[in-house]
Amino acid sequence: MPAETRTHRKQLPEEAASYARELIISGAVRPGEFLRLESIAQAVGISNTPVREGLLTLRSEGFVQLVPRRGFVVAPFTPQDVRDLFWAQARLAGELAARAAQSITGEQLARLEANLEEYERASAAGDGGRLAALGHQFHREVNLAAGSHRLTLVLGSIVKQLPNRFYAGIEGQVDATRDEHPLVLDALRRRQPRLARGIMEEHIAERAESLTKLLAGRGLW
Repeated sequence: MPAETRTHRKQLPEEAASYARELIISGAVRPGEFLRLESIAQAVGISNTPVREGLLTLRSEGFVQLVPRRGFVVAPFTPQDVRDLFWAQARLAGELAARAAQSITGEQLARLEANLEEYERASAAGDGGRLAALGHQFHREVNLAAGSHRLTLVLGSIVKQLPNRFYAGIEGQVDATRDEHPLVLDALRRRQPRLARGIMEEHIAERAESLTKLLAGRGLW
């Protein structure tokens, strides 16, 4: 089997898991509700087999439970679960930002500056999908600048459990990113690890409260 085909097939369960995870953490499906393999397969455009594999991944993350002969049911999800995920993300991302402040290159700084400029344009255009992608790209660039591959992988395993597609729609999120990402960049440019850590940790921690308020408003809790 060609390597490209093997890679594509490996990604299908990840796509299904990402789609179902987003349904859960956005409140589109509630604790106690069953996830239908057929519906997810149709939405993602794949067969039931990789959907099942993806849901097994979510079971290992605690998002779903497998009920014998009935299928996958959404597990209880609490505000503290949200805060815990963001707490872990904030600590790891803060450490990576501190390391990046010591090792970031001029080329990497230029890419971050270009990212902020493009974010402004996407904000003016109201392009929520592009805003989410650019926000993710900014953080990825900072993480790569830290030069800490293992720590970045651990952070990635946490970040994938958090919402992405609908996040730009959270009230105040776009404005907060427009204000705070330049502060992170300035700390990196000035080679101030402690400042970069503090700004990054606070930036991410605040998102936990935004998300818990959003989900409370949707009646999830």
